[in-house]
Amino acid sequence: MTQKKLHPSVQKFKEFVKNNPKLIQEVRKGHSTWQELYEDWYLLGEDDKRWETLGNESQPEDQKGITESKGDFMSNIMGMVKKMDANQVQSHLNNLSQAVGAIQGILAQFQGNGGGGTPTNPPAGPKNPFSFRQD
Repeated sequence: MTQKKLHPSVQKFKEFVKNNPKLIQEVRKGHSTWQELYEDWYLLGEDDKRWETLGNESQPEDQKGITESKGDFMSNIMGMVKKMDANQVQSHLNNLSQAVGAIQGILAQFQGNGGGGTPTNPPAGPKNPFSFRQD
């Protein structure tokens, strides 16, 4: 079997994971994905404080719950953003824009007719313009 050569940054990340077994536990517990960890490692570097605190269970229970809920919320939001289709979002925004434009047009029509539209009561005057007297 021939093995594909990995990108040098991926090889370095694999070495980093071997030196930090806490990362494996984080992924197995479902707190993170390999993609998220790789992106954080690539952007933040190996010396970031995030890696020191990863997997530490020394937080008080109430603080740990708050941190986990914040982390879960952010991971849920990031997951939803990653799953979004840009074309579909653009389509929905265009539809929304058209709907707002239609509502503005209707409101402009009502505001324009408020002062000088067709009168509801016709002006007072003779009903028959040709009034003949009978003798």
